[in-house]
Amino acid sequence: MISVSGKQWEQKKISQNSIEKLKQDYNFSDILSRLVTTRKFDQTELSSIDNNLELNNVFLNNIDFTKSIELVTNSINNKETICILGDYDVDGSAATSLFIRFFESIKHPFFYYIPDREKDGYGATKKLFQKIILKKPQLIIMVDCGSTSNEAIDYLNQNNIKSLIIDHHEINKPFPKANSIINPKKDTGYLEFDYLCATALVYFFLDLLSQKIKSKNKVSDYLIYVLLATVCDVMPLRKLNRLIALVALKNFDINDNIAFSELFNLNNKKNKLNVNDLGYLIGPILNAGGRLGKSSFASELLSSDNLEVVNIKSNELIKLNNKRKEIETLILDEIDFQKIEKEDKDVIIYYNPNINEGLIGIIAARLKDYFNKPSIVITNSNELLKGSARSAHNYNIGRAIKNSLDRNIICGGGGHNMAAGFTLEKINLNDFRDFILEDFHNSSSLKNRTLSYDAEISSIAFNKDFYDDIKKLEPFGTGNPNPTFLLRGLKVIKASVLNNKHISLVLKSKTGFSIKSISFNSANNKVGEYLLNYKNDLTILGQINENIWNNKKTLQLTISDVIM
Repeated sequence: MISVSGKQWEQKKISQNSIEKLKQDYNFSDILSRLVTTRKFDQTELSSIDNNLELNNVFLNNIDFTKSIELVTNSINNKETICILGDYDVDGSAATSLFIRFFESIKHPFFYYIPDREKDGYGATKKLFQKIILKKPQLIIMVDCGSTSNEAIDYLNQNNIKSLIIDHHEINKPFPKANSIINPKKDTGYLEFDYLCATALVYFFLDLLSQKIKSKNKVSDYLIYVLLATVCDVMPLRKLNRLIALVALKNFDINDNIAFSELFNLNNKKNKLNVNDLGYLIGPILNAGGRLGKSSFASELLSSDNLEVVNIKSNELIKLNNKRKEIETLILDEIDFQKIEKEDKDVIIYYNPNINEGLIGIIAARLKDYFNKPSIVITNSNELLKGSARSAHNYNIGRAIKNSLDRNIICGGGGHNMAAGFTLEKINLNDFRDFILEDFHNSSSLKNRTLSYDAEISSIAFNKDFYDDIKKLEPFGTGNPNPTFLLRGLKVIKASVLNNKHISLVLKSKTGFSIKSISFNSANNKVGEYLLNYKNDLTILGQINENIWNNKKTLQLTISDVIM
């Protein structure tokens, strides 16, 4: 089926025998059995639906973790000054804050550095280390960066400075000559955990390190930071990440974390913390510092227990995020979406020399969401170009960027499956564009452009019992999305535009059943056009959500697309 927005939709194919087996083995309902089957939940994930499972450290006997723990333990015993170098996004900031809290708890000498996006560029570089070694660290721990920093690590070795990399980005041989590297993508025995973010790896590392040195530091108090980073870094909420999410949300009391509590208070939020709060409220606020020249603010906030510091940093980050929103709107207003649509490229590669380089990632994400295609946004950065990429269709954009680096098409860069960043010479822009389009064409992603919905339901299914059954799959996110349903024969009986962007409406079925609905960011696209003007029956694709207003909970359909 082709939608009004030009997308191809089909229902997920599934064996009825598989559904019946799950219904029998686990006493699941038909819809729950259908959903876990199409998502290929493993045994642990199935058990997590109706049981409280423990989160154990899966890296207890891992060689890389053991070697890294020995490295840091020796530095602690010798009272060596340690530097933590973190990335400027939420994952890097959260991972850094865990280390800050750990070293403060054992009163060990350390300092940390979060690079400035424009002044320092991304990650661990020789130029950056030339500045950092002036403070005479004897060990540098890189978190959420370092996997492609071969030259920078060589420089540290020449200066007799030890190094540890804890990262999850793409890494190829020859590996950087660090004293130790923790990265599942090295493929040295734990590739199955390549979906973990850097903060998750740091969390499990510090858990084992605390046991090793018999520290009273309770890293488990900050498991919520792992979930925050997992969500903001678009890691799949599956397998171990699903268990992390369930345990973190179950045990988290916002009153015990003054940073989260302050952000909630300043935004007049009173609900129990959920994944959407992490991805759409807290994450963007924390990221705003890295985008707009205050890269250390997020780590300062997450690592502080001083109410005055937390209040100041929270307010400053909220102001920066509001400024980011204003700039983002101006940038998006300048983009010719119709021109991009007519060009119909497999990968959106948008170059604008005047975009603030701190916002190219979020603009790439907006283009990816709008066109449902991998999107790359490039802007000028001094004498070079700087780019940021967001992916779709299971296209590993991090691998593509690493391959372009190996071919000397770009100057530097790195990433993971869903996101990447890079720099390149202006003269190589066309070569880069050609390489990415060819790489995508040669990948299997080209065959996976059809979108799928989970099931067709009638308006009668739009009730609390049905919704409660779906909720057993929570938390929803990447890899475990909120189920998309198809509903036929609905008419729009009332529609209005909110904030010039969203459409609030009521749909009515042929049996007279009314469904409150919302369609986000559609006022100026084809979906919005039909919802506001079409008077005949429509087929709607969307997700069932709970809307809370004045402490009253009601079900609401979030519309994704419309089919004639």
